[in-house]
Amino acid sequence: MSLPHKNEEYGTEVYWDKRYEQEAEDASFDWFKTYADVADYIRKLIPSRDARILVLGCGNSKFSEDMWEDGYKNIVNVDYSPVVIEKMHNRHRDVRPEMTWEVKDVRTLDGLDNSSFDVAIDKGTMDAMMTSSTDVWDPPEQVIKDCTAEVSQVLRVLKRDGIFIYITFGQPHFRRRYLTGAHITRKSSLEINQLGESFHYYMYTLRML
Repeated sequence: MSLPHKNEEYGTEVYWDKRYEQEAEDASFDWFKTYADVADYIRKLIPSRDARILVLGCGNSKFSEDMWEDGYKNIVNVDYSPVVIEKMHNRHRDVRPEMTWEVKDVRTLDGLDNSSFDVAIDKGTMDAMMTSSTDVWDPPEQVIKDCTAEVSQVLRVLKRDGIFIYITFGQPHFRRRYLTGAHITRKSSLEINQLGESFHYYMYTLRML
């Protein structure tokens, strides 16, 4: 795995394309938590195996694969790296044909219809957009713009009663601002669950009402 020289490179398409080009065809990496770590939460939040699910910034994570194996077949995976999307499409097209892989920027989600998904999941993608900031208390305007753009687009594509699941190491006093505020144009409720015992992760669930 090729690590960036500076943390802010995690937020660039150039870094990810280069990294995925250098990695083996069967390489995978999961940020923060695997599906097995959060499966009990996911099953409660998504009781229907027929739910249409959007995975934001899928990378080459096995999260979607493991969800598929758990019965969630209707999954759309998006990432802005065409390199990883091609690799993941080739890897899964024969064995998991129901899953689709599309090149999209989470800040625009061009081509995805309004109110077309039951669930959207972000596991580390929003965090990658925050790496250009060295001050978590006062992030630069571009970070705020990028993160709120993603959340606004998620709200656009979620159905009525849809849910946005965001998994991160970011504590509530640093992350809540992106899930509440003026850019949240739909009535919603926010639930926060702490994961882990020694090093804590968090699962934020924004539910449309």
